[in-house]
Amino acid sequence: MDGQKIHYHLEFEDKRTIDLDIVLDSKTLQILEPQPKANPSDWTGLETEKCSCCPLKESESRRCPLALRIEAFIDVVKNEISHTRVKVTVKTSERDYYKEVALQEVLGSIFGLIMATSGCPIMSYLKPMARFHLPFASLEESIVRSVSMHLLRQYYRALDDEEVSFDLDELDQKYEDIQKVNLGLNKRIQKLIKSGDASQNSVAAFHAVSKLLSMNIQRNLQNYKYLFES
Repeated sequence: MDGQKIHYHLEFEDKRTIDLDIVLDSKTLQILEPQPKANPSDWTGLETEKCSCCPLKESESRRCPLALRIEAFIDVVKNEISHTRVKVTVKTSERDYYKEVALQEVLGSIFGLIMATSGCPIMSYLKPMARFHLPFASLEESIVRSVSMHLLRQYYRALDDEEVSFDLDELDQKYEDIQKVNLGLNKRIQKLIKSGDASQNSVAAFHAVSKLLSMNIQRNLQNYKYLFES
């Protein structure tokens, strides 16, 4: 299959393993794998806990594109416990990553990638970051990457003679909408989970990161000014 593949290998303390291939279209960055289930669950319906910022109409899409993509993976991990320690290897076309970490952090990383490339019109703002996926990114790394991609977007707008703004108001608004999507997805998942808490907690963790980004981007940028003063 032609596409960019990101492979996650999880090893639990009892030696069980989970392998997941996330494949993105090389040009559009739309997720190709994992495929949605043939018979999706009711909780993936567009009007089920629909996000307050969602621009989609049921006449255009009966299913939430984000929920469809998340569902296939949730089935694999819905009975796992979020604080379980796992050994994780992530393989991309450029390099490999390895970390021993709580399952919740791994799932937050995976969910973030799937959400950005799912076809959700709100989360698509994060697609460029998916191309340079950085597993387990720190808050500082996430802030720098988000602002850098935002400013690069303005550069390309300028080349196309479009309106350009170099303040961060647009970026703040995008992350406010992303928080609403995270909350909506979390409500959907609450309908699904019967045992274990990993999936629900990982979305909550991803929501917490996006909220921190929104709250800290402009203030915390001052912390990195020294990098450009010498």
